[in-house]
Amino acid sequence: MRDENNLKAKELVTHIDKTASLSIANQSLLLGVSRSSFYYQPKEVSQEEILMMNKIDELATKRPYFGSRRIANELAINRKRAQRLMRIMGLEAVYPKRNLSLNTKPHPVYPYLLKDMIIERVNQVWGLDITYIRMSQGFVYLVAILDWFSRFVVSWNLSTTLETMFCIEAVQEALKQAVPEISNVDQGVQFTDEKMIALWKSTNKTKISMDHKGRCFDNIFTERLWRTIKYEEVYLKSYETVADAKQSLTEYITFYNFERRHSSLNKKTPAEVYRTGKY
Repeated sequence: MRDENNLKAKELVTHIDKTASLSIANQSLLLGVSRSSFYYQPKEVSQEEILMMNKIDELATKRPYFGSRRIANELAINRKRAQRLMRIMGLEAVYPKRNLSLNTKPHPVYPYLLKDMIIERVNQVWGLDITYIRMSQGFVYLVAILDWFSRFVVSWNLSTTLETMFCIEAVQEALKQAVPEISNVDQGVQFTDEKMIALWKSTNKTKISMDHKGRCFDNIFTERLWRTIKYEEVYLKSYETVADAKQSLTEYITFYNFERRHSSLNKKTPAEVYRTGKY
């Protein structure tokens, strides 16, 4: 129970906004967490391991098709160590593999619906994924919901753990804006959780598409998003706290959606395309 309470506190603290008029102390009080939680840094992993995870992250971002063997060889570390750290990071290579998303629990498996599909309108397909975000003394996880047609980030969330709730909260926020025809996810525990499945089913419209063995680049649009966020934002910063990371990422994703023009979108911003439905 104590561990569950600690995890819940870590989740709640990501909602604290240090730029708000309400003080951090009062925001913490309303959320039912201690003010010290605001400055929490993950300590389950040593700083030495975190530095190695950062190297793995940079390499995997540059070479998303690298598996643990190639990453271990490139960084001159033991493969078992690479695999262990990649598990902590929620990381896997973008290539056909046997164990999808490290999910060994029994879970529903939905068909892959995107084979030969032409993406031609907004809210036709949303892709969901999670990535590792480094900090100066720790790390957090970022989940994003991306509209594949417009490249618009419909919703996102941060968490200090890989618990399912932060993904559910992101989906709930996205569904306030629109309902997709298809939600494409991998078979990770966060996306096969019964509460997550129930959330999509509650729309009475969204079909669930799951990546399967052999689908090498199912989530390529989100992989490109991660690369952009990390090269243009994360790798240039040194977040001191979870709140710092949240504030800075909020500013960047707002820029990405509303100001950053994409050559693939005919020099338009994702927000323009998402709003008009046209390149």
